[in-house]
Amino acid sequence: MPSHERHHVEERPVGKRLAVLTLAALGVVYGDIGTSPLYALRECFKPGYALTPEPDNIYGVASLIFWALMLVVTVKYVTFVMRADNRGEGGVLALLSLIVSKKTDRRRGRAFLIALGLFGAALLYGDGAITPAISVLSAMEGLEIVSPRMTAAVVPLTVGILIGLFLLQKRGTAAVGALFGPITLTWFVTIGALGLHEVWVEPEILLAVNPWYALNLFLTQSHMAIIVVGYVVLAVTGAEALYADMGHFGRRPIRVAWLWIVLPCLTLNYFGQGALLLRDPTAVENPFYLLAPRVILYPLIALATTAAVIASQAMISGAFSITQQCVQLGYSPRVTIKHTSAKTEGQIYIPEVNWGLMVGCLVIVLTFRGSSDLSAAYGIAVTGTMLATSVLFGVVTAARWNWPRWQVALLVGGFVLMDLALFGSNLAKLRHGGWVPVAIAIAIFIGMTTWKRGRDILRERLKEITMPLDAFLKSLSSGKILRVPGTAVFMTSEAAGAPVVLFHHLKHNKVLHEQVILLSIQTATVPEVPHQERMRLEYLEHGFVRVSAVYGFMETPNVTELLGLLRERGVKAKPMETSYYLGREQLIPRQKAWKEGGMTMSIWRKRLFAFMAKNAVSAAAFFQLPPNRVVELGTQIEF
Repeated sequence: MPSHERHHVEERPVGKRLAVLTLAALGVVYGDIGTSPLYALRECFKPGYALTPEPDNIYGVASLIFWALMLVVTVKYVTFVMRADNRGEGGVLALLSLIVSKKTDRRRGRAFLIALGLFGAALLYGDGAITPAISVLSAMEGLEIVSPRMTAAVVPLTVGILIGLFLLQKRGTAAVGALFGPITLTWFVTIGALGLHEVWVEPEILLAVNPWYALNLFLTQSHMAIIVVGYVVLAVTGAEALYADMGHFGRRPIRVAWLWIVLPCLTLNYFGQGALLLRDPTAVENPFYLLAPRVILYPLIALATTAAVIASQAMISGAFSITQQCVQLGYSPRVTIKHTSAKTEGQIYIPEVNWGLMVGCLVIVLTFRGSSDLSAAYGIAVTGTMLATSVLFGVVTAARWNWPRWQVALLVGGFVLMDLALFGSNLAKLRHGGWVPVAIAIAIFIGMTTWKRGRDILRERLKEITMPLDAFLKSLSSGKILRVPGTAVFMTSEAAGAPVVLFHHLKHNKVLHEQVILLSIQTATVPEVPHQERMRLEYLEHGFVRVSAVYGFMETPNVTELLGLLRERGVKAKPMETSYYLGREQLIPRQKAWKEGGMTMSIWRKRLFAFMAKNAVSAAAFFQLPPNRVVELGTQIEF
């Protein structure tokens, strides 16, 4: 039995189990959206946008935020999108896999949807670089309220906290994860109570529930209202996490946490900030911290910083998970995937992603130096992913659920229009810093598509030089090849045909083991493959065994565990008498674009693919093979 088998939560937990899962969901799912009150409403009245903290504007902004929470989070994600799960898993790549697994003849439409889903996933990396920076910065800026002299300490303290956060990633989140839920619950109760006190003092702010105030803002100040919507988006930046983390907690705990804890507390806090501005317009400097009595500012800053770290942790863990999925689906080179928990498959650590995000976060903090300036770069990545999710959800409802077209057009069309409005309002931020997450996403998207296309081309080149397995087995009948005791495992990306590495082995060593296992590992378009469906076994002539193992896109293959399963099924393969043979291709890009078999690849992308392949983690390390039992044989391939 694999040591990293995934465990899904039950479909409809009740009682104590529901309470435990709801508390856990609070700590992981709602960290990002829970820290948005630190800066979201403040940025809507940012000096220079001519939206002054007058009563009509305050009511309008509060109404916009309230209805953004209701329509984007409650209606779109909680009510509808979370129904589209891939065997319990959510997220844009899981949604894309639902579409890819559906056979279709519309090749161009399929390619567009794949590109859309991949770009949506790439945008999450840009979001992952900004979320820790803006969350921790905005939390530490509470020190400026305590004393203006502490302003100079905000950036150094933020840098120190972020470095510490990324250094701790290799230890895993299991030890501190149990604290995330209670701390986040304390955070929500605290911000809800602070808002409730101010609403009690100025109850007129509750009129903002009326959508007329939001509409009136567009009627009276249309140009400024469009710009403000770009900052209202900051209030819903964590919405995608509800869907992406569905596999960890299930629909019901996430919905219960949102409807009974998160939504009421967020609404109270935003309305409380609005009520404070009605009473004291000068509080626009930092309405969140000015809600609190001065005596509790230090504890509130500490709690806010802890909540920001938790929100950052969720984004970092999400980046690890997306990268693992990309590797399994063939859109990323192999990376170092370390499991930080012996019980939970989802708790992984990827050093390459961790250090990349750390450098990105530190550069962003040192460049923008303030959450207000950084907010200009925040929002495009989030709304872009939301838009991709809406389009893919629409395809799922039509192609897989067979909804009537009028229903799809009415519901999904509404979601797309809403997301287009939010995305369009954020385009104004491009020249003020919004280009940062877009540039990150474009670079990652190019890398994803280059790797996928390059692997497809390489597979075709290998097929050209591969001998049919039947013909190879017939050639062994002559008995001229010496057989030696033991087992040889030849790794191959193709289930059919004799691996190229097998020919190289015979060419150089002139011998063959008594037992030969041809092992291919495939990835399914589902998150996990049931244990009993993991492996297909076929006995061939001359001591050959063909094994095809299938893993889900959220699982990590482990060849030594597969050998254990083979022994259970009667294949005698002693660990100390088994050698693993791997092929390492040295790619030589030709000085002309690739145009063959319906696939094209420009010269610069061929060079990029060769660079990515050269720097990928070795197959021996990725498949967790015993180093002292591995033999690598190289081959040169021109393409």
